[in-house]
Amino acid sequence: MMALSNGWPFIMFEKRLGSRYSYWAFAACWMSFEYIHLNWELSWPWLTLGNVFANTPGWVQWYELTGTSGGSLWILALNILLFRWLKARAHSTADKREKAFWPFAALLIIPLLLSFALKPSGEADQRSAGSSPKKIVVVQPNIDPYAKFSPGTQQVQLNQLISLSESKIDQETVLVVWPETAINSPNGIEEDSIRNNSSLQPVWQFLARHPGLKLVSGVEAFNFLPADTKSPYARPINGTNMYYEAYNTAALFDSTGVLYRYHKSKLVPGVETLPSFLRFMDSWFEQFGGTSGGYAKQEERTVLKDTVSGLAIAPAICYESIYGDFMTGFIRNNANLIVIITNDGWWGNTAGHKQHLAYARLRAIETRRWVVRSANTGISAFIDPSGKITQTQAWDTAAAIQQEVYTRENKTFFVRFGDWLSWCMLLLAIALVSYSSIVYLKTRTTKKS
Repeated sequence: MMALSNGWPFIMFEKRLGSRYSYWAFAACWMSFEYIHLNWELSWPWLTLGNVFANTPGWVQWYELTGTSGGSLWILALNILLFRWLKARAHSTADKREKAFWPFAALLIIPLLLSFALKPSGEADQRSAGSSPKKIVVVQPNIDPYAKFSPGTQQVQLNQLISLSESKIDQETVLVVWPETAINSPNGIEEDSIRNNSSLQPVWQFLARHPGLKLVSGVEAFNFLPADTKSPYARPINGTNMYYEAYNTAALFDSTGVLYRYHKSKLVPGVETLPSFLRFMDSWFEQFGGTSGGYAKQEERTVLKDTVSGLAIAPAICYESIYGDFMTGFIRNNANLIVIITNDGWWGNTAGHKQHLAYARLRAIETRRWVVRSANTGISAFIDPSGKITQTQAWDTAAAIQQEVYTRENKTFFVRFGDWLSWCMLLLAIALVSYSSIVYLKTRTTKKS
């Protein structure tokens, strides 16, 4: 579908302006489509071409300059130059064939050489940046996502999480990470009074036993709204005139309660939110297991800060980690570590959870930050700033892993300027479409006269 929707600019420009502009139009319109698709209510970032290099991070260390849009442009440009070379081989002289080959070869090799030059040298590079190691424990509880909200199971789940955590922490551990919605109840947990929730006493007791420890965990949460509060995310409470908001939360805890919290902003279409232009389908949609009310989201990129250890955490909940430009907002707010909490078990043992892990490698490269990943049923892991994965935990197993990571304060070009390349291609697409339209109108006027 993407090929069909983006092939028409090539055909249109070929007819109106010739091949001089048609290839540029094809690339610009394709990348404009990708950018617009990432920023509307039915976004699904798996479609971005630049993600294809997630399992070959050594090729794209230059994503710290361009993000995944650079990979999309590289693929498109290589295909265009390869097509022109093959076309020249079939229809041109030897001189023209050679002339068509060298741009393709240069575009293939130069980014690979640049990638080699930009790749961090590993732990030595981290130490040279002046950071001290932080010991972190990640927990993979392996709780059935279809049963985790069942009444009466929450204490068993908490005991599992705490037991796995205790098996790996020591006196030097500064952070434990639990996955998305690890703290939950069938009706959700009131966020503003979470410290007084008696069912969560095991959590506070666990943290009190380790006073230097902080916990990042997902929470299935809600808050009641004051009577005069207007909110597009408000849900009515049946039989009353009261409303509440529901959240998919990432929170930083110590034994006193919540220190910082962040509400998921990139909501999965259908599962977590119904796009505004489909709200007329509310009642029909809910019959098939979707949610029309959706979670309440926030616009600010809240960093979860631990002043004791110096960790400043960029929380990515579930598929938020696939949005490179979105994640740079946390780093611009001075986050020095990315923590991904997710529950990929909904997909079962398909390729989805493997791809989701792989895409996190690109966030490490773009931001040059360590990535800590806690996935309920797998795959949990640590990822260094070059995209190298360590300590991957097998799918459908319970596990806890420990790793020393280093924090960095510097900001990459991509972090500072965001998805600048997509903006350039969007402006180019607008300029080419405008120019083509002017030429077309002038041609029609000339023919009529």
